[in-house]
Amino acid sequence: MSIRLNKGGKIDLNKATPSLRYVGIGLGWDINENQGSNFEFDLDASVFMLGANRKIPNEQFFIFYNNLKSPDGAIEHFGDNRTGVGGGDDETIEIDLKKVSPQIEEILFVVTIHDSQTRNQNFRQVQNSFIRLYDATTEKEVMKYELDEVFSQETAIEFGRLYQHNRQWQFQAIGQGYTDGLQGFVNRYAS
Repeated sequence: MSIRLNKGGKIDLNKATPSLRYVGIGLGWDINENQGSNFEFDLDASVFMLGANRKIPNEQFFIFYNNLKSPDGAIEHFGDNRTGVGGGDDETIEIDLKKVSPQIEEILFVVTIHDSQTRNQNFRQVQNSFIRLYDATTEKEVMKYELDEVFSQETAIEFGRLYQHNRQWQFQAIGQGYTDGLQGFVNRYAS
């Protein structure tokens, strides 16, 4: 049975699924039909693999549509969905927890609106957003966090994070919005 998390909620993956090794992360969203934009929406999921200092050790630990695999072989991003059309996951990321580099203590999942300033787009125009974590071997969903917050000007959202606590993987739902897009995250987490 899948656990539903609220903003700030946490789950100890070792307790919930002790044998979990291959983690799937599904991110999804729909565009509000009355969103008022003349442009197509292109939302992008990205991953920042952070060390103890909450920075990426080098640019290869920033996983996104132009860098689909981490240098340690632990994370693979399955590409950019440019429309968000249809149900289910719009973008998918898989993680082999056993391969995560020992220098990585946190894996942060963010979604940004591509070219949001030029297109005058923000998350007020997006609905039904979620992040879910599942066992990539069995496809069984472990947890899901549905964003029910109202974002008025935000162009980027920290959806959630995997992090180690006492050498055990935990997941926390974040749901924090920002107005500085993907570049803001790069500036925040680059070494």
